Amino acid sequence: EVQLVASGGGLVQPGGSLRLSCAASGFTLSTSRMTWVRQAPGNGLEWVSTISILGGRTYYADSVKGRFTISRDNAKNTLYLQLNSLKTEDTAMYYCAKSDYDDYANSPRSQGTQVTVSS
Repeated sequence: EVQLVASGGGLVQPGGSLRLSCAASGFTLSTSRMTWVRQAPGNGLEWVSTISILGGRTYYADSVKGRFTISRDNAKNTLYLQLNSLKTEDTAMYYCAKSDYDDYANSPRSQGTQVTVSS
């Protein structure tokens, strides 16, 4: 059974940083592209970032490009998202998904980890 457990969220001031983790089990991480998505209150799921199987290619939404960094450690079966220069509009529940950038809605997804950016 595929299981994804996201962690690392929290309350941070604007301009601050957080590192999200996503521990995978029930499958070998190295066989799948992985994606982070988020959902702000009252909004639908928003694609944030996707990483290729070996990590050589990364893709970002324009809203986070240059501030967020996706990475993976296949040996640890763990996916990461480094969030820097956080803005209030980054406040959302963040999820990792075993998916490419365009099929996260119908793919296994973690429980959310809340990121709140507020002064």
